Amino acid sequence: MKRHEQVKLFVLVSMIVLLMVSCLPGTVALEKQPSGFFMGIWHGWIAPVSLIVRLFKPEVRIYDPINTGWWYEFGYYMAIISGFGGLSLARRGKSHHRDDASC
Repeated sequence: MKRHEQVKLFVLVSMIVLLMVSCLPGTVALEKQPSGFFMGIWHGWIAPVSLIVRLFKPEVRIYDPINTGWWYEFGYYMAIISGFGGLSLARRGKSHHRDDASC
């Protein structure tokens, strides 16, 4: 990989991380109104990042306690399940493909 490609990749990854960290659950900017369905989806997608950030900043939460209730929880769990479920399906598909190639 060329040097300028490495710099572009670093800048892109840094921007994505900054975008994700800017909307973590429990931050002051999000406390004005309860989080709803779409924020639940977002918080579910960035839950692994929230967990890592929480190690260094205890005020950041994985799950927003100020939410609209059932709809927030539905969006949160839908994102968690689809994210982790998608990983397991991708892994299963690859292992199944290798078994066919060996026969």
